[in-house]
Amino acid sequence: MSHVEEALPVEKPLLTPGVFLLLGLMAVGFGFAVYRYLYGLGAVTNLNNQYPWGIWIGIDVASGVALAAGGFTTSALAHIFHRKHYHAIVRPALLTAMLGYTFVGMSLLVDLGKYYNIWHPILPSMWQGNSALFEVAMCVMAYLTVLYLEFVPILIEGLKGKLNLPAPLSVLRGPVESLLQQGWFRKIVDLADRFFGKIMFLFIIAGVVLSCMHQSSLGALMVIAPYKMHPLWYTPALTLMFLLSAIAVGYPMVVFESMWAARAFGRKPEMEVLGPLAKLIPFFIGLYIVAKVSDLVIRGAYVHLFDGTFQSNMFLVEFGLGVLLPFFLLLSERVRRSPKGLFICAALYVILGVLLNRVNVFLVAYKPMYATRPYVPAIGEIAITVAMISALILCYRVIVSVLPVLPAPEGDEAPQGG
Repeated sequence: MSHVEEALPVEKPLLTPGVFLLLGLMAVGFGFAVYRYLYGLGAVTNLNNQYPWGIWIGIDVASGVALAAGGFTTSALAHIFHRKHYHAIVRPALLTAMLGYTFVGMSLLVDLGKYYNIWHPILPSMWQGNSALFEVAMCVMAYLTVLYLEFVPILIEGLKGKLNLPAPLSVLRGPVESLLQQGWFRKIVDLADRFFGKIMFLFIIAGVVLSCMHQSSLGALMVIAPYKMHPLWYTPALTLMFLLSAIAVGYPMVVFESMWAARAFGRKPEMEVLGPLAKLIPFFIGLYIVAKVSDLVIRGAYVHLFDGTFQSNMFLVEFGLGVLLPFFLLLSERVRRSPKGLFICAALYVILGVLLNRVNVFLVAYKPMYATRPYVPAIGEIAITVAMISALILCYRVIVSVLPVLPAPEGDEAPQGG
């Protein structure tokens, strides 16, 4: 499938054993979140003055933002570079990015001590241009707004005849159909359809620019701590490393999400799209490898690679298994043509190459000068992180079941569970 007009809601049961498992994990994590709001960060975390941020920043925010890069990289490929063959994967990538950034914002609400002040960057009187977080806050707010605006045409298409309300959402079918029959509402939908059709290119360009800005600015958060980071990760070029790794993870994340969705919904992997897309992945990973190796050599940090410390071992796992291994494997056409091989390569770079990199930068490499004990995440921090991930997966499943996001399946595809 190569045209977005062929997208349809997924015709699968919404309530499955997997969904009930997600709901259970969410209930546990959100229970810890309520306890955090009632009794403060110290009640559910191991954060302190030496370690002011933990896995909520390393995983929920930094990793979440990086793994949402498929939205802007795929949009750029299909719309800016006019590679129409890839239109089929734009909508799922956009949804993944939108949900990723949404839950980044929700994670910040849990992580910030004064969470009730999160709205302050909206007001110019509250701006602080000398803060590394200022640019992050502004770009995240702007890009999240752009993502929701880019998603409006999908909502409009659903309202104009491609809306599916499976059980237990079927109770809303009557009120929704009644609303859709109202003349004034149909006029609003038609007007919005024409309006977004004419200006959508502006949002696509803005999304690419904004995403590039704050992907790099996340690295600036650690540039200000040169004496608290291990030299294998600290570099004045950390902003460039974050940007290049985020661009490189965009397409592997699309492959990872697409194949995971195909397995969950009993669909055939879209190898006619993912195979050609995989040809581009080694180029972008290669750019990151050249930049990373050059930085290690120029700074002389390569001497720490085999010193046997926990940090050096983590770097070798990250760079060896998460970057070099998928890079060389994806140079093989046989691997790119294999759904299993392509999925493994994408998972290696997504999980070990980028997610582990963000965890390493924010947690493993970071060591305060006067720390009295190491940071180990508390059970409450882990539970809330798992709940956020579970909520993201559940929202993805609900949205693709209701709105035309995924391409229409070809032929008979037997369900394989959920």
